[in-house]
Amino acid sequence: MSKIVVLSGSPRRGGNTEMLVQAFIDGIDKQKNSVDVISVADVKVNGCTGCNACYGNDSHECVHKDGMQDIYGKLSDAEIIVIATPIYFYGISAQLKCIVDRLHNPVRNTFKVKKLVLLMVCADTVPAVFDSTTAMYRSVLSYFSLQDGGIIKTAGVKDKGDIAGHPALKHLRANRTRFSLA
Repeated sequence: MSKIVVLSGSPRRGGNTEMLVQAFIDGIDKQKNSVDVISVADVKVNGCTGCNACYGNDSHECVHKDGMQDIYGKLSDAEIIVIATPIYFYGISAQLKCIVDRLHNPVRNTFKVKKLVLLMVCADTVPAVFDSTTAMYRSVLSYFSLQDGGIIKTAGVKDKGDIAGHPALKHLRANRTRFSLA
């Protein structure tokens, strides 16, 4: 059984990112996968200060005592990590960026992750709005030698519920085998 952890990057509860995450979960074969969702709306994580204290101790303990300790624990056993984010000014949400930056910690080298998936929503309809986030995703894949689990780009969804009926939701719900390691 593959363990999947979804990092849901929207600080807005019940919004389009959350609906996209739910469609992803609906499309997971629960006989072959377990899914855990970490929502930035539910956890407080401070930004990385680049102090490198985590490199100076064997336990890779961070100087920040916040929600990231729990996130490290959940990510350590994940074989698939899903990054779900609204696109704010050509990038991931600030709250999600704090989590991503805190993965600067060498504890990440103990993680079991093999595959990464990217889900994005954006109010804008200009295709280039996704380019910088997609480039970051591809760089992470390359740097950590991860399998590409796929990218879903959902444009033109601004207000809560705008994503309802979007073809991306149907695609995710129908994709039962794509997101497992088997």
